[in-house]
Amino acid sequence: MSVDYDVAVIGGGPAGSTVASYLAGAGLSVVVFESELFPREHVGESLVPATTPVLSEIGVLDDVEAAGFPRKYGAAWTSAESRNVPHNGFTGLDHDFRAAEVMFVERDQPGVDRDYTFHVDRGKFDLILLKHAESRGAKVFSGARVLNVDFADPEAVALTVRFGPREVPFRAGMVVDASGRSTLLGRQLRYKVSDPVFNQYAVHTWFEGLDRAAVAPSAEKEDYIFVHFLPIKDTWVWQIPITDTITSVGVVTQKKLFAEANTDREAFFWDFLSSRPDLHKALQDAQRVRPFKAEGDYSYSMKEICGDRFVLIGDAARFVDPIFSSGVSVALNSARIAAKDIIAAHRAGDYAKTRFAGYEEKLRRGVRYWYEFISIYYRLNVLFTAFVQDPRYRIDVLKMLQGDVYDDEEPKALVAMREAVAAVENNPDHLWHPYLGTLRAPAATA
Repeated sequence: MSVDYDVAVIGGGPAGSTVASYLAGAGLSVVVFESELFPREHVGESLVPATTPVLSEIGVLDDVEAAGFPRKYGAAWTSAESRNVPHNGFTGLDHDFRAAEVMFVERDQPGVDRDYTFHVDRGKFDLILLKHAESRGAKVFSGARVLNVDFADPEAVALTVRFGPREVPFRAGMVVDASGRSTLLGRQLRYKVSDPVFNQYAVHTWFEGLDRAAVAPSAEKEDYIFVHFLPIKDTWVWQIPITDTITSVGVVTQKKLFAEANTDREAFFWDFLSSRPDLHKALQDAQRVRPFKAEGDYSYSMKEICGDRFVLIGDAARFVDPIFSSGVSVALNSARIAAKDIIAAHRAGDYAKTRFAGYEEKLRRGVRYWYEFISIYYRLNVLFTAFVQDPRYRIDVLKMLQGDVYDDEEPKALVAMREAVAAVENNPDHLWHPYLGTLRAPAATA
């Protein structure tokens, strides 16, 4: 029995639209089922340079440039910690632990031909990618919700898709789950495993007219992405320019701290912000232009990310705390790596799991590096800025912040950071011990 499409993609977000562009560009017949109508609001508004080669390869980079999104030249961190934190042998700490920043131009990255990436309005950005997939030949159905995927027939995958009140069957050679955090196949096949450590919770909104210079270490850095440490354990604030005048701001903390606050989203947001008076005042002087929204169920993994006639990509495969803007990068790069194996499998007429071993190995390795980097980051807390500023580790840390984690050995900075954390943890009298964060995520949980 014939199939309707070579490949069915569940979800039209960055992962789904990118894999559809790759596959359709290679001559495969591809259908994308997207349950929502674009444009739609979405968090994860800051990119890393590792997205640039992918956007270039599928031919959409010029469209992204033309959209006029703010350019992102680097990243910065601020805290309220004083100069009293001991340097402990680290060099380059010329402006203590209260501020640190990196510029992407400091390190050449393979496949990246510019010294910036973008902060994006995800409603507009995701629509650009989806329309591009359609222009490459993918068939896109919006407002189409996949209800079930059936692998019983060895000849084809059967999908049941709801269009309004109607349910319509489709058949495909294989399926790509790019359904994001709804993780359709992860739930259906019972692969999803909640992260044992990162149970974070975020409350976020957009502000018009925030004086970014008031909370930046220097005026030329005011349009960087900012991570502001709060003097509350394992709690931070993101600050992302969306336009020249609109800024996305979110408070991230452990879910249990939100529950203990026993208050609504707005009160929680302002109460936690009040621990940093400089941020609190700057935001109070700006105008909120979106309702407060919450994000939970932050981190999880999958027991399997591929099998006979299916692969999982993007957030459907793995979601790691997005403190380093890893979400869209994992989406695009997982799509790129998976597409290579899918195209080869199609040409061989064989969609067996073994065909996707290269994808699985690369993605798991890359995300494992992300995971450990974030784990150690949370444990170091404000002490992380020592590695940002120290010339012995700066470029290696920058490599990870660029998202360059998929085609190399373990980053050297991870080794140094791991050793530093162990030294501090194992010595209660260590001068840095009081500054450690409380989250402790062993590498095995990756």
